[in-house]
Amino acid sequence: MTDEIARREVKALVFDVFGTVVDWRTSLIEDLSQWAKSKKIDADWTALVDAWREAYVPSMNEVRNNAAKGFVKLDVLHRQSLDKLIERFDIKGLSEADRDHINRGWHRLKPWPDSVPGLTRLKTKFIISPLSNGNVILLTNMAKNAGLPWDLILGSEIFEHFKPDPETYLGAARLLSMSPGEVMMVAAHNGDLKAAQSHGLKTAFVPRPGEYGPHQKRDFEATGEWTMVVKDLNDLAARLGC
Repeated sequence: MTDEIARREVKALVFDVFGTVVDWRTSLIEDLSQWAKSKKIDADWTALVDAWREAYVPSMNEVRNNAAKGFVKLDVLHRQSLDKLIERFDIKGLSEADRDHINRGWHRLKPWPDSVPGLTRLKTKFIISPLSNGNVILLTNMAKNAGLPWDLILGSEIFEHFKPDPETYLGAARLLSMSPGEVMMVAAHNGDLKAAQSHGLKTAFVPRPGEYGPHQKRDFEATGEWTMVVKDLNDLAARLGC
């Protein structure tokens, strides 16, 4: 598919957020390290952040596997994982307010350098929204903190499903009153794009080879036949005529 066809058919762009739009790892490590220094709390925050992210997919899978118990939003899953990690890393002296502050580090994530200018350009022509496993208030606070110029916020509790469940991709198109082919999923993760493509969405791959720091094992490059493969969000804007 040519860029021209994408420009003609796409009406909305929905974005993976953690890793694609914001640099979660560097943001959390810096945020928590600076906060802990001011509080004189000693911990290996780099190791904790990496372990926290490792718990991300298993925690969502647990919700999927226990659907009868109801949906659980990501803020709650993050907190459940954090409480276990505080015990595992033997971090002492944390109050309830401290734990809440740490958990809300996900609300304070910083964007990649191209994210705000690229999104601002894309917004001039397209509806833009996160399509994230994050919950609405997490994504809203993040947007206000990072200056992300979304038109609306599509959080996971709207669909009561996490990606890559079909309800998320198809639900986004339904809420936008569009066909799936009029919506483009933008992500740094090939798996996310594969799922979106299987449900009829157009796709754009944005490489973020530093997302996991030295622990990056995949998604260095596009591995599927995506609608577009771009350098960053500014490149995406340029190729879509913004």
